[in-house]
Amino acid sequence: MSGSAATGGFSANAGEGTRAVRAGLPDPVKYEPTLPGPVFAAHFHLPGEPTGPYTYGRDENPTWTLLERAIGELEAPGHDDVETLAFASGMAAVSAVLFSQLRTGDTVVLPSDGYQALPLVRAQLEAYGIVVRTAPTGGDAQLDVLDGAKLLWIESPSNPGLDVCDIRRLVEAAHTRGALVAVDNTLATPLGQRPLELGADFSVASGTKQLTGHGDVLLGYVTGRAGEPMSAVRRWRKIVGAIPGPMEAWLAHRSIATLQMRVDRQTAGALAVAEALRSRSEVSGLRYPGLPGDPAHEVASRQMRRFGCVVSFTLPTRARAERFLDALRLVDDATSFGGVRSTAERRGRWGGDAVPEGFIRLSVGAEDSEDLVADVLRALDESGR
Repeated sequence: MSGSAATGGFSANAGEGTRAVRAGLPDPVKYEPTLPGPVFAAHFHLPGEPTGPYTYGRDENPTWTLLERAIGELEAPGHDDVETLAFASGMAAVSAVLFSQLRTGDTVVLPSDGYQALPLVRAQLEAYGIVVRTAPTGGDAQLDVLDGAKLLWIESPSNPGLDVCDIRRLVEAAHTRGALVAVDNTLATPLGQRPLELGADFSVASGTKQLTGHGDVLLGYVTGRAGEPMSAVRRWRKIVGAIPGPMEAWLAHRSIATLQMRVDRQTAGALAVAEALRSRSEVSGLRYPGLPGDPAHEVASRQMRRFGCVVSFTLPTRARAERFLDALRLVDDATSFGGVRSTAERRGRWGGDAVPEGFIRLSVGAEDSEDLVADVLRALDESGR
């Protein structure tokens, strides 16, 4: 049984707020809750032949089904030929696509400026005899290394540099060459862009971030058109057992109801912060795709409906960046992004990202933008003394 993208009692043309609030809800039953509680079950009553939808807890769970249906309704509204699979984490979802689609001797194209864990993934792919090519996200540079590839992996906007590529252009080029395309949609969320509508075969994301938005759930998902590629992803999940717990799945579904409100507020706050940072002389390399004049703004405006909650910039030195982070009062010094509480970090502390020592990734939360801007500017002033 799959989490299909069938609508849950509302029009396929419903607004995104309506869709987020109603996504994945079952038909109402008298005296039952609107969103049923999590189903904790390793096994189910199964007399006779196993013909029903739920047989064993590693394969299916009713709580997953509702969540998967909800995500599908956001990623591909109105499309009944799309299915979603939930995973224990974003990296479980990423790994499921890569390792279910690729074999020894195949070639995959990855972004050279993508998520920090991709170099680890590359090493494992190469250990299995898979050829890995890389190119930056910006300027559609992956086009130059597509020939002969089995799979193209796109991350747009990229994390943490916030470059954007023309997804539709890359998808068309990849399909012409016989390659599948997966898009990491974590930073954009389904309310920012819908990769499947841009032609991609898979939309993959970490639900840990803005999709759930409260910093208390680890989750991932893959959405794709029904067919053998998605069947292979499902087999991988079964084999590896990279499944979400029912409580995590329920918390995620509950959180999706406020997604549109959170995303709109965080996007507005991110733009306000970016505009405030633009006038600061100590700030260099400022990036936010929604900021007019950003190198990615033109392309992002064509394919994104919202530009995300993350702003990146560089301060002159590592010490200055650390003083800035210490001076913030409304922003927690933490990794990850997309939560209702703003976070920031000096990204270089982890290694693995090709960023300057003073590079800051700031994730804007749901605080009042005036308060957040004032806090950021005050921290900049204090860090310069």
